[in-house]
Order: sequence, then structure tokens, then C-alpha cells
Amino acid sequence: MMIKNLIQFFQKKYTVFCLLLFCSVLAISFSVQYYEAKEKEIKYIKKDQSVEIKKRIEKGNAFLNAGKSDSAFLYFNKAQLICNPKENYVDDYVYSLTNIADIQHRNGDFYEAETTLTKTFPYLEKTSKPKFAINVYSLMANNYSRTYDNENGLLYQKKALKKAVSTFRKAAILSDIGFIYLQQERYKEAIDLLEPLTKRKIVDKIEPKYTDIQRSAILYNLGMCYLRIGNHKELALNCFNESLELTLKTKDDYELIANYFALYSFYKTYNNPKLKKIYAQKAYDCAKKVKASTYQINMLANLIEADNAENSQKHWETYIRMVDSTLISRKKAQNQFANIIYDSNKDKAENLELKNKKVENELQLERQKNRSTISYVIITFSVFLVLFLSLYMSSKGKKEKIEAINESELRISKKLHDELANDVYETLSFATSNDMKNFDNKEKLLSNLDQIYYKARNISKENSLIKTNEEYLPALKEMISGYKTPSVNILLNGFDSLDWNKLDRSKKIILYRVLQELFENMKKHSNASLVSFTIKINDKNLMATYIDNGDWTKNNRLILKNGLQNVENRIKTINGTITFVNNLEKGFKASFNFPI
Repeated sequence: MMIKNLIQFFQKKYTVFCLLLFCSVLAISFSVQYYEAKEKEIKYIKKDQSVEIKKRIEKGNAFLNAGKSDSAFLYFNKAQLICNPKENYVDDYVYSLTNIADIQHRNGDFYEAETTLTKTFPYLEKTSKPKFAINVYSLMANNYSRTYDNENGLLYQKKALKKAVSTFRKAAILSDIGFIYLQQERYKEAIDLLEPLTKRKIVDKIEPKYTDIQRSAILYNLGMCYLRIGNHKELALNCFNESLELTLKTKDDYELIANYFALYSFYKTYNNPKLKKIYAQKAYDCAKKVKASTYQINMLANLIEADNAENSQKHWETYIRMVDSTLISRKKAQNQFANIIYDSNKDKAENLELKNKKVENELQLERQKNRSTISYVIITFSVFLVLFLSLYMSSKGKKEKIEAINESELRISKKLHDELANDVYETLSFATSNDMKNFDNKEKLLSNLDQIYYKARNISKENSLIKTNEEYLPALKEMISGYKTPSVNILLNGFDSLDWNKLDRSKKIILYRVLQELFENMKKHSNASLVSFTIKINDKNLMATYIDNGDWTKNNRLILKNGLQNVENRIKTINGTITFVNNLEKGFKASFNFPI
């Protein structure tokens, strides 16, 4: 699209293009005379920033240790803005971005944290310390785990494990991998991984205080595996008690939340209401003490379940207030961080503008001394013309990128509103208008919350990254199989015979999203019992046909027309064509093709 715009620009401004070409030839002839002035410009631009970067990072660390994440975020962002990782300051750049991503992660802004961490990837091999890459991969893994993408979480933990050198760091990563296995219900694999780590004490030689904390975490993960797999009551309790004993030594209330939660889970499983309530209360008290809002909400939910009916009602009222307060606080934090980035980028642009003006003035003086008036005019004109074209195309590209981001955000926002807003409202109304002491009402409330959770997770999956390597076909089939139910049969033809390597990355992504849109519309607006999708390559074109036997009434056809506008737009962006045919008796048919 940008190349097409550039061609149109030159067609309209062909005189400017010819002049640019002429000036470029002249500029080459004067390159020798220009060399000295250019050297001074480069020397000026490459001013040593190491002292200023170090100062900003130290302030960021100080604020972070003091619990002032907003101020820490500001200084880490200021530090990374004056780094030029392509030439120097790679360690400082990666370190600053890792801390920014960690702050975003703690505030629940997982997708922004992922974007920030991605910026470090081109420079991880250039850092002087392997721990920087390990920190990035581990944080990326935890980020994926928090968004229920355990496969990617496991992938990045294994990347971190390859980089780890010390025995302690390897043990910490293996413990995190064991936790992912626990989340995936792969208990046997987790136990096989964690049990050897408990046989000996693995010491952190750099920070000895972390030795007990890490062993406590390993025992916690192992104990939860024993608890989930069943028939290991004594082993699970021993792990939980030893883990709690180690954490009590550290006097770390944040880590104690997990220990008390583990014992709550144990006594809930083995039906000891008294101890279950005690440990649920202790977990909640620790979460309150460290002001961890997410854990407060989760532990309070456990306390509601464990306490008697009268107290549960009081806890429930507190729970509702905390949920509302947490949502508002997170929104404010995200807005605040967005404003910090915007203001910092604005300051950076203004500083660069002042520096460029100063460099320009120095260059003009140097040119006046070393070349004639004619050569100066020609070279200056050429430079400004190239700069103008670069700024024009750069500005256009940024505008298109911003528009694409806004469109994506609006689409996700609309989906959240359409699918979740009504459910959340009805659930809150049910909770406030019914007696939560009643067991059936409580069960119905929990069922409604489960439905909201699974809908939110599905929306997250729909907007997640799409793999375009050799795992593309299995991922595509897995996505389609998600729409298959006992009442809906899906037939796929031509998938395994197609050479997917012939499709470039962008077309794979568009094909994935098109199929996702088609099957989503079938699921929502049709009572189809049979769906067929055929795909083949014919004369360097990919041909695809979608057919279902749904009952597309007049209203549903209108919904279909509006809902598939995205499908048509996506196909057109890769120079493809698409045809929709819907009939009251025969169902719905869509055919599309695009060049490979």
C-alpha cells in the first residue's frame, strides 16, 4: 500500500522526482567535500549519554524499591528513550524495558507488557550479561501464563532455561515449568521434575536470602501436584508445612499468601471446615497487609466459601466493593502510564528538533568555509528534499498504523461489550437481589462467574498471536475444531494436501482470521448442523469454499451481511475476491480466492 502511494505521489509530482534525481547525482559529486562536515555531525550526535542513563536508571530502581511504580516507570522510560541500542547502551536499554514490562505486568496490563518485551528481542544476543535474556524470557513466560496461554509460557521458560548458567537459576526456572505443568494438569510430569529439586538444598550464592524463598516455592508446587493427583495426603501436607516454615523465616507476607492458600486447599479437599476457614482467613489477612488487590479478591472469595452464611454475606459486600475499586485503579494506572509515555516521546521529539537545528547551523558554517555557494545550495536542497519525502512517508505510515490499532481496539471493545457487559450486569443484579445464604443461589452465582470467565478467555484467544511456522496447520485445525459440537459436524477438505510453505505470513494470518469470522457467525446466528470447507490451489491462486446448512432468516441475513464486512475487507487487502450466497432453503455459501 505504501509503495502504491509512493508511485502515485511521484506521478503527480514528476517534476520534483526528476529534480531529486538530478540533485542526487550532484550530491554524489560533492561527497568528498561533504565528508568533513558529516564527521563533525556524527561526532556531535554520538555524545556520551552513559552518565545520564545511569542516573535515570538509579532513580527508577530507588522508586521501585520504595513501591512507587508510577515514578519508577517514568524514569525507566526516560532512560530507554536516550539509549541507541543499535550502536551502544544495549544493557541499559534491555534492563529499562524489562523493568517497564514488569511494572505493566504487575498492574495487569499484560498485552502492553508483551509489546514492551518484544522490543528487547533483537538485542538479547548483544547484551553482556546472560541474566538479561533470562529475565526477559521468564517475564514473557509469566505474562503468557497470566493470560492462560500456557503453551507459549512453557516455550519461553524453556528459552530461559537454555540461557541459565547457575544451578540455582536453573532450579528456579524448572520450578516455574513445574507450575505450568500443574496448570495444564500434567501432574506426573510436574512431580518428576520437582521431586529431584527437593532432595538437596540449592543455594543462591549471589543473594542467599532467596535460597529459602525458592525452596519454599518448589515445595508449594510439588505439594499442589500431590494434592491434585490424589492419594498423597501425607506427602502433600509435609510439603505445605515445610514450605510454610521456610517462608515464616523470611517474614515475607507476600509469599505467605500462597502458603496459606495451599493449606486452605488441602483442608478443603480433606473436609476439615475449621482449619479450612482458619487458613482462608490468614491468606486474606496477608493479602490485605501487602495491599495485593488481585490476591485480596481471590482470597476473599475463598473465605466466602469457607465461612458461615452470616459472615459470607458481609464478605460478599466487601468483595463487590473491592472488584469495582480494583477495576478503576487499574484503569487509572494504565492511563497514567500511557500519559507518561506520550509526554516522554513529546519531550524527546522536542529535544531532537533542537539538536537537529544546532547541527544544521554548525554544518552550514562548515560548508560556507569549505565549498562554494553553488555546491552548498545544491546539497542543502537535496538533503531537505530527501528529508521531506522521508517525513511524508513516515508520517503516512504512522497514521495508518494508528488507524489500524484504533480499529482493532474498537473491535475488541465492541466484542467485550456485546458478549460480557450484559452477563456481568445480570450477575451483579442477581447477587444484589437474591439471598446469598441460599446454597442454590450461591451455586448459580458461581456458575455465572464461570461463564463470564470462559467468555473472557475465548476473547483473549481470538486476539492472541497466530503462529505462522510449521505449527500453523495444527493451530488452524485446533481453532476450527473449537466450533465442532455434538450437534454441529464440520468437514474439511484439502488441508493436508496443501503446501502451506507457499503462503507468506500475512496471508496465513488473514486466512486464519477469515475462517474464524465465518465459523463465529455460524455459531452465533445459524442453527447449522453441517459445515463444509474446501481449499485448493489452482493456477497460482488459493481457492476456498465455505458452505453450511443453517437456517438464515431475514433478520439473520442482515446480521450476516454486517458481520462479514471484516471478511470482505481482509480478502481485499491481499488482492482477493469473495462472493456470499445465502438462501432461506439451502443455507449459506461463501467462496473466495487470492493469489499465492
